[in-house]
Amino acid sequence: MALDFDKEKEKIREFIKNFYSESEDGTKVFTYAEQVVELAERTQVAVIINNDDVHEFDPELHESIRMNARRFHQLFQEVMDELIREHLGDRDPPVIDALDSFIYQRITMDRAHKNAEGAMGEVNDPRKKYPPQLLRRYEIMFKSRAIEKAMNVRDIKAAYVGKLVTVGGAVIRAAEVRPMASVMTYTCDTCGAEAYQPVNGPTFTPAVQCPSKDCVESRANGRLHMQIRGSKMVKFQEIKIQEHSDQVPVGSIPRLLSINVYGEMTRACAPGDSVRITGVLVPLLRQGFKQIAGGLVTEVYLEAHMIENLSTREEDSLASAGELTDEEIDRVSQDNFYDLLAYSIAPEIYGHTDVKKSLLLALVGGVDKNANGMKIRGALNILLMGDPGVAKSQLLSYVDRLAPRSQYTTGRGSSGVGLTAAVMKDQHTGEMTLEGGALVLADRGICCIDEFDKMVDADRTAIHEVMEQQTISIAKAGILTTLNARVSIIAAANPAYGRYNPHKTIEQNVDLPAALLSRFDVIWLLQDKADRDADKRLAQHITYVHMKGHQPEITGMQPMDMATVRRYIAMCKKKEPIVEEKLREKIVDMYVEMRRESRESADSTFTSPRLLLSVIRMATALARLRLADRVNSSDVDEAIRLMHTSKASLRPELRERQAKESPKDIVWGLLRQMRESARGGNRSDIEWDAILQKVTAKGLSEEDLNKTVAHYRDLNILMVDRHNRISFI
Repeated sequence: MALDFDKEKEKIREFIKNFYSESEDGTKVFTYAEQVVELAERTQVAVIINNDDVHEFDPELHESIRMNARRFHQLFQEVMDELIREHLGDRDPPVIDALDSFIYQRITMDRAHKNAEGAMGEVNDPRKKYPPQLLRRYEIMFKSRAIEKAMNVRDIKAAYVGKLVTVGGAVIRAAEVRPMASVMTYTCDTCGAEAYQPVNGPTFTPAVQCPSKDCVESRANGRLHMQIRGSKMVKFQEIKIQEHSDQVPVGSIPRLLSINVYGEMTRACAPGDSVRITGVLVPLLRQGFKQIAGGLVTEVYLEAHMIENLSTREEDSLASAGELTDEEIDRVSQDNFYDLLAYSIAPEIYGHTDVKKSLLLALVGGVDKNANGMKIRGALNILLMGDPGVAKSQLLSYVDRLAPRSQYTTGRGSSGVGLTAAVMKDQHTGEMTLEGGALVLADRGICCIDEFDKMVDADRTAIHEVMEQQTISIAKAGILTTLNARVSIIAAANPAYGRYNPHKTIEQNVDLPAALLSRFDVIWLLQDKADRDADKRLAQHITYVHMKGHQPEITGMQPMDMATVRRYIAMCKKKEPIVEEKLREKIVDMYVEMRRESRESADSTFTSPRLLLSVIRMATALARLRLADRVNSSDVDEAIRLMHTSKASLRPELRERQAKESPKDIVWGLLRQMRESARGGNRSDIEWDAILQKVTAKGLSEEDLNKTVAHYRDLNILMVDRHNRISFI
């Protein structure tokens, strides 16, 4: 159906001049008419036409824009040019850059030339000889309606070519921003005339012959020379998006779509971001051999008008969520809020309470430190080593869904290049560029790696630098750079023999290099041991979840929903607690004690100086969970307890021995050790604070010390004086 474009231009003019919205005090705000003034005075560059406003003003105009977006984009530009000209009147627009100076000089010279010839009446406006793209110093972009749902990449068919569409996906590649020719200016070497060549596609053939009247009539065949100062360039960036994993049908691979971004919309997203893009679907015009080889099939790309970064918006919304509601505050302010948050992580999975607590601390993270240029990471790395069927993969999958920014991958399905970065050839320039892998895409988030033990050793060594320095150094194809990968790695693996073999040593069972193991802050060994009572409780839990679709209710423990936990974690990350000086001695004693135990048990593989930093990171994360600015003694005690518990899980025989040994026996043994060491000095009594540090370093509490001292005091073996010193009778 033929359209009356003059009538449509009149509709567009009425919309721009007459559309208004009401402010809070009831005054009318003419949204687009005010922006015309800003454009004319060169104080604004981009104008976003909201299709909600267009639909409210004229539904037919909105439908026309949606069905023929490229044509109406041109009509909007023509109407905006007319309105700017009406606003400026006889005066010229402000001069801001070199191109403005160039145009101003040419127009001034044209006017002087016409005045000298007395032919000013023939050409009312000397600007008409210049391409409108050269004089246009603004951009018009269409924004889709808020109620419009983003399409999947695979749903975009040929019927949408030329129409305004909205598509969603994840950015997997963002090229560098480069200048792209919009209008080329040439100067003739014979007659001195200037020629202009608008560029409407990705490629163009430079003009050679001068088209001026003088050269044509005299057959001088003047040659044109490109004049960069008078040409107009726009910012151009190509990005590639991939449909989300939940949108991919079973048995299919994710589809990709190329996006061409121009002007102010460049640099609006980075690899790994989830985006919603509104633009016009355009066929890619090829020339020469490429078009012949392609035959009748052509590629399409999206000419972006609006890019909404959902990842940034979600992080901003989480960061600006403000205070929690009164009901949420009451729940979080309970005494057992730490246990409640840990229980809220995968509540359908039975048990693994301490494992869930360590995963919670990894989600919150510690505080990054910079000590005179030496960076100390705050991200926590966790390894879940266990028998088949202990829900390792389910825990990783839940953490992947809970974290605002995360990547999930498997050992066999990943290569070292896929995890770090790949070198790709840019199809436009032929240059070598970098495409980030899973660890780069998960920057400032979580990377879950399942089947960690199935990875090839050469690929596994690629993540060593990431786990400690939080960077990826690249030296490939002439590219020397360092990429940020500030990520927490949560890995799951099976023992070397499929199941844990109690007749082999822990080194033989784990079968991972010490350099890699020492980079994990917490290592859990999850065993599937036959126990009648535990097996019965587990089976009852699994059957209940399978039949009811949710976890069994526990008295006084109702799990928090995922959105609330995500908001609370975002609040926690705002805090940057510090470790007080008085806690340093306790942490030092803990480290010395664990090194002594490691030396006595000939276990030097898992206890390194990195363990000291691991305890500090966990203590800092616990302080963040309390929304505190300082780490207190209870945070350090809990971090030490988690560290001892994870160590005990790696030594089943040690765990069995400790299970038989009550806390009272452990405290009594510490008292006897300190008595033997005190005999060599001048004092035979024991300071309360000194024994308390030893007790907490063992992962026990002050309550265990009080019970032990009270028990042996009743037996007339110990005595506590008024200075709180313990002595043997």
